[in-house]
This record gives sequence, structure tokens and C-alpha cells, in this order.
Amino acid sequence: MTSRDTTTGLRARLVAAGVELLAREGVHALTLREIARQAGVSHGAPRRHFASHAELLAAIAGHGFGELAEALGLRGGGARDNGTREGGARERGAREALAVHGPAEARDRLERLARGYLAFAADRPGMFELMFRHDVLEGSGTELRSTSLPLFEALTRLVAAVHPPTDGDAPSPTAVAAALWANLHGLAQLRAWGSLGLATGSDDLEPVLRATLDAHLGPAPR
Repeated sequence: MTSRDTTTGLRARLVAAGVELLAREGVHALTLREIARQAGVSHGAPRRHFASHAELLAAIAGHGFGELAEALGLRGGGARDNGTREGGARERGAREALAVHGPAEARDRLERLARGYLAFAADRPGMFELMFRHDVLEGSGTELRSTSLPLFEALTRLVAAVHPPTDGDAPSPTAVAAALWANLHGLAQLRAWGSLGLATGSDDLEPVLRATLDAHLGPAPR
């Protein structure tokens, strides 16, 4: 085994330990010392393979974006930390996975993506929080954009298929996609906090989800 193989293996081991710790105890548990203990290495080992704490957290978050891409049926849309840079291949894979024929099919895909996003948030709350904690990940020196942006671009392409861009005053597909994403993320967070059920008087997310989709995409075809 070469030194590069050893380094790659230890990086992956630290990331895997962080993923497991995150699922069990949440973002607050992801200290360098605790990740090292979980991985069975010395507390100084992470510093030899990641330039900073933020860089290790970004690698863990990158793993999460890969899992989210798989959950949404966009296997080309994210990647786990494996020491490679395959952004172009990931983006091509996402585009192939999103081939649609007409606005009705695009809207159906968007509804499935929305449900998948909310399900991921409910199933992986710790990872879901870390992935979007840019205050924690800032300064990581890691190109998280190469794993996160393809997912947003996929959402934007589907929105554009439902509502093609016009020269009028209508918001752009990018703006609609951003608004839809923000709305879905808010639903996920408010549900996790228990605030949504308190406000609506019900734990049933379905009416709120349908209202969200209709507000941003228009009513579903009957």
C-alpha cells in the first residue's frame, strides 16, 4: 500500500467516523478529538489529513450531499469524500437523471424531489443541519460548491421546464427555484422544531406541501 493509499484511507475513515457520530449525537459532537476517538486514531491524526476542523466538517457535509443526491434520484449530483475531483461527471449524471418530457413530467419530478428532500431532513437531521451550516463550514478551503450547486441547478432546470423563462416581469427559474428551496427547507426545519404542527394544529405536512408546490409552480394538472 502506498503512502497516498494510506492517506486516502485514513481520510475516509475520519469522514466515516464523523458521519456516524453526527447521526448519533448531532453537530455539536463533531469536535476533532471526538471524531478521532470514534475513528480509533490519535487526537492529532485529523490535523495530519485535514488542514482545519472546518475542512473535515466540509468533507462530512460533502458525504451528506452525495447521500441527498442518491435519495433524490440524482446519483450524479453529489459525491462522497474519496479524494477525487469529478464535478463534471457528477453534473452530467445529474442532467441525465433529470431528462424530462414536458411541463407535467417536470412538475411531477419536482414534487418527488420535494418529498425526498423533506424525508431526508426527517431521517438525517444531524447531517441535514451540518450541510447548510455555512457559519460552521466557512473557511474550510473545500469546494463544497461542486457537490451542492449541481443539486440546485437540477432544481432550477426542472422549474424552467415547468415555467420556461420569459422576457416579461415574471421571476426567473433561478429565483423560483431558490424560493421553492427556501420554502421546503423552512418546512423541514419548522417541522423538526415542532413549530409547524403548533401553528397548523396538525402534524400532517401534506396540505402545507401541496400549498407550497402550488404557490411556486402553479396547480398540478388534473
